[in-house]
Amino acid sequence: MRSLKSAAGDLHLREDVLAELEWDPRIDPSDLHVHAADGAVSLRGTVTTYSQRCAAVRAAERVQGVKAVADDIEVVLPGDVERKDSELAAEIAHERTWNTALPDTVEVEVRSGQVLLRGYVAHSYQREEAARAVRHLAGVRGVANSIDVKPHPESSAADIEAQIEEAIERSAALDAHSITVTKTDDVVRLEGTVHSFAERKTAQRAAESAAGVAHVENNIVVD
Repeated sequence: MRSLKSAAGDLHLREDVLAELEWDPRIDPSDLHVHAADGAVSLRGTVTTYSQRCAAVRAAERVQGVKAVADDIEVVLPGDVERKDSELAAEIAHERTWNTALPDTVEVEVRSGQVLLRGYVAHSYQREEAARAVRHLAGVRGVANSIDVKPHPESSAADIEAQIEEAIERSAALDAHSITVTKTDDVVRLEGTVHSFAERKTAQRAAESAAGVAHVENNIVVD
């Protein structure tokens, strides 16, 4: 049986997440429900855009004490936002004419409002940038990101580790002494402890920005 202290902590965490959802102007939380247990937060309910769904997850991750977020939010588009796949595909094609986040090496397909991304990019962070480029478009129900990372080897493992460590040290949000970085082949591993899930994500983004990194194995623990 869980203690009263643990239950009270869960209730406080749930209230903090709800407050953060209310605070973010990009989110309408009226149909969202939050459950918290031992630092794990579950988000359920409905929103009217996929970008709101993403913003809700990021809002929960920012809250102190959150160690993991389960996203069970459903996107229910209003009738006036429903779009044919061909219309959405045409808008994405137009987006590609000027948005460098969608290079020629990335293939895009639309099925029932779901945007499927395939192909490859040279940097790990570009994978997320490609998804970000399409998820705000009206009519998008979700984004399935299957983009591979095929880095161009530019530096030694030691040099890349040093570059990532320096990037972490420059971040005001992180205690660099609590994080270690190792690189094997094209995989970077992060170890250590941080105080929030948001700090964990900040460290991961720093690693993903380094040239020569295909994947980041984030083993950082939220304490």
